[in-house]
Amino acid sequence: MFRCSFLAAVGLLLSASALTAQTPNQSPAPAATESAPPQEKMEDPQVGDHWTYEFRDNISGDVKSVLTDTVTDLTDSQIGISITRAGNTSSGYQTYDRSWNLIKSGVHRYSPSDGTGIQAQLATGKAWSTKSNDVNGGFTAKRSITSKVIAQESVTTPAGTFDTFKIETSIQLQNSNNATDKAQAVIQTWYAPTIDHWVKRDTITRSDGRVRANHTVELVEYGRR
Repeated sequence: MFRCSFLAAVGLLLSASALTAQTPNQSPAPAATESAPPQEKMEDPQVGDHWTYEFRDNISGDVKSVLTDTVTDLTDSQIGISITRAGNTSSGYQTYDRSWNLIKSGVHRYSPSDGTGIQAQLATGKAWSTKSNDVNGGFTAKRSITSKVIAQESVTTPAGTFDTFKIETSIQLQNSNNATDKAQAVIQTWYAPTIDHWVKRDTITRSDGRVRANHTVELVEYGRR
């Protein structure tokens, strides 16, 4: 139960729910060229902002889904996101704080957050850590998170070329009712300030010393309403 809940929680960072439905494999969109339109700056989120990602399983090499995050509502402290999957009419909903830390995703709750967001004044070498609790129905886990900006890199995806901060985040999860029941994740995030979002994110999850999941999400399109 614990391992399934953990893997679902990590896998939901950029997905609607449990990703139970899959779309057929698709060819990646062509790489950006010099004739690509100028990037639109999106530092401050607005309702209607959207980012579309290709979700790839790095173990099988298959593209599992194409997911679109769209801002549906904003408050002074939170951002509401609707998530849709190409080829599927259903949608999911997530709530983030203003630093893109996940607070709610379906039945999952993170108190105060999942700790996978950013911090102000990013710079190479900047590090931070936090602790939180995960709640999924009757299941609870203790979460310890450490993040560090390890580089500034130019990253090219099908959506264009972006100047990014590369952030490495390590997560330790422990079952609140069984201290020996643990799991880990390492997330590498390439965050682009100009569009206030990640353009690429790699996630590897482990339990019992074994890799349980390894996937990448990569930005293929974005824009404002």
